[in-house]
Amino acid sequence: MGINSTEVAYGFGQMGSGFVDDTGAFTPPTGKVIVAVQFISDSTLVRLNAVNSDDVAYFGTQSQVANNGANSEIVDSGNTFPAGVTIFGRYNLLTLATGSAIAYFGY
Repeated sequence: MGINSTEVAYGFGQMGSGFVDDTGAFTPPTGKVIVAVQFISDSTLVRLNAVNSDDVAYFGTQSQVANNGANSEIVDSGNTFPAGVTIFGRYNLLTLATGSAIAYFGY
């Protein structure tokens, strides 16, 4: 028997989504975060900013920070995410260099 939990549902993208196919900075609606990014076409990133207590952990073309994990590599425009790949996490900003994606919202 399954559990009907809004806490689980809200954490996995059941709060809507947004389509991104340009190079502008995409942010989720007020009070929500991006919980998954599904790439629709082969894509490269400029920035994907993770939500945390000090709002500095991210991956993209910015400098590596401790909150990304030990020996984590910087993801830059030389790294392509193929169509169909999904990244999960809690993000407050997504900027594509190329491609298109769907950003799913949660709390």
